[in-house]
Amino acid sequence: MRLAVFGATGGIGRELLRQGLGRGHEITAVVRDGSRLPGDLRGRIDVVEADVMDPAAIAPGVKGRDAVLVALGSRERGPTTVHSGGVAAVTEAMRGAGVRRVLTVGAAGMVADAGDDPFTRYVVKPLVVQRLFRHSYADLAASEELLRRSGLDWTIVRPGRLTDAGPTGRYRTSRDRNLRGGHSTTRADAADCMLSLLDDPASAGHVVYVLS
Repeated sequence: MRLAVFGATGGIGRELLRQGLGRGHEITAVVRDGSRLPGDLRGRIDVVEADVMDPAAIAPGVKGRDAVLVALGSRERGPTTVHSGGVAAVTEAMRGAGVRRVLTVGAAGMVADAGDDPFTRYVVKPLVVQRLFRHSYADLAASEELLRRSGLDWTIVRPGRLTDAGPTGRYRTSRDRNLRGGHSTTRADAADCMLSLLDDPASAGHVVYVLS
């Protein structure tokens, strides 16, 4: 498949590039600064340098692609619009280019539901995690609402606490509800999950949780 990757210089983004190439995909990385891409990858992918918040600027990176992978993130703890602004621009560019399939990265911690154990559902998430990351989660929620209204074939992948432990080969997934029995996800597993869902039409319009 011909893929466009946003957030390609981040942890999950780099995994998407490497694993996507390993699966035989043709990849375009849409980034602000191409020099931040790993040197061993630059000659193997197409690079479009653009402001991710500008639909017209990112349009060349989206046109002609079969699917778009969005792994944008913010290291700031304060108010942010990285997720919602990026998704708004990407989905506008996709509609203009006639590209329908999009997968984005969310966070399992932003939702507490019946899939969680009681302590996590009623104590850890609402009293600790969601307070600590309230600004980022508010932005993620806004971006997910934009996706739902986009008219595109979207899938949201929500990993747990991200680690760099590498691929496990044994991660678990669930659809539209949290998973019990763990709280973390390796970035490699999150990327593998996203790539595996690319051509799964049954996952469109759903949230997929993934834990390592």
